[in-house]
Amino acid sequence: MAETSSAGSVQSVTRAFALLEAIAEAEGGLPLAIAAERTGLAVPTAHRLLGTMQRLGYVHQTEQRRYALGAGLIGLGKRAVPPLADIASPFLERLEEEFNETANLAVLDGDLVLYVAQTPSRHRMRMFTEIGRRVLPHSTGVGKAMLSLMPEDRVEALVERTGLPRFTPATLVTVDTFMADLRLSKRRGFAADDSEQEVGVRCIAVAVPGLDQPTAISVSGPVTRVTSAVVPSLVKSLKAAAEELRAAAMTRAS
Repeated sequence: MAETSSAGSVQSVTRAFALLEAIAEAEGGLPLAIAAERTGLAVPTAHRLLGTMQRLGYVHQTEQRRYALGAGLIGLGKRAVPPLADIASPFLERLEEEFNETANLAVLDGDLVLYVAQTPSRHRMRMFTEIGRRVLPHSTGVGKAMLSLMPEDRVEALVERTGLPRFTPATLVTVDTFMADLRLSKRRGFAADDSEQEVGVRCIAVAVPGLDQPTAISVSGPVTRVTSAVVPSLVKSLKAAAEELRAAAMTRAS
């Protein structure tokens, strides 16, 4: 029987994914001892888990005896990308071409925002979020856009679970101010992250209505370029893209 923790998770699976995440964060892979140290595992335990994953193709050893991610993860990664990401690609590209800023697609995955697609800005100084990254919704434009369309009691329950941690001086960290911001977002039809996740970055986001999973599309960039004067045209284009994305997704599903 698999060993389980008090929370009910399978401990060996938790440990294996901790190793994969540690390796993914390291450039050039990790030696066994360092991989064990970073994950808090005994070296024999880490060696056993990595050996299993190596036989399955999910890690491999470099010539320097470092463990690196294996090619077996590529196929899994491709299958994990939601079909919506492919459908959204031309709309994200169009937004980037129009505003020369990074365009993003995100969904609500449990209590977290999951970024599933992105077209990065052509500028050297640009906003960049890794595809697959999960973040708390209260400090992001896409998160607030999605939550603004949800019943308030459901949002309050989510916030009770996640809290409202501060990331910058501008982060909304009280329930009252956050809920007021969501009401404003709903009234005006878009949400904004004004340096609430990262200092100096502004994100304008619009929810994509009518999909099975809460979804939002956004444009992000430095506050020096994504100015108040640009916001009206941004919102107009985002709303158009959101509606076209909804129609394309429903056509694909039918």
